[in-house]
Amino acid sequence: MDYQSFRVIESQVCPGVSLKIRRVSFGRRIELLRQVSELAAKSEFLQAGGDEREKLEAGLLASQVNRIYLHWGLAGVEGLTIDGEPATPAKLIEEGPEALCGEALKAIKAEFGLSEEEEKN
Repeated sequence: MDYQSFRVIESQVCPGVSLKIRRVSFGRRIELLRQVSELAAKSEFLQAGGDEREKLEAGLLASQVNRIYLHWGLAGVEGLTIDGEPATPAKLIEEGPEALCGEALKAIKAEFGLSEEEEKN
């Protein structure tokens, strides 16, 4: 058996671009949960509050959690250049098209097994 620790998806947002998404393993799941659990819990707590400032902070924390997911799950980008240079996962996250990051994030969360409702939280 030859197990592939990643899968490649063809972008629907940016035709000709493919994204290499890491598959979940026991160790990688633990690593990700360790990184996001505290931020996600704090974001959920703040979102439940009525204060507008708390809701803004909750949104910021949720974005940070999504960034962690992207760094954790995006292993490669093919067919895209950013400012004339081949895109890397880090460069895509920091400077690439937001819609493509959203597509990668959705694929990563699906690989992790999160439902749409869990993704919202």
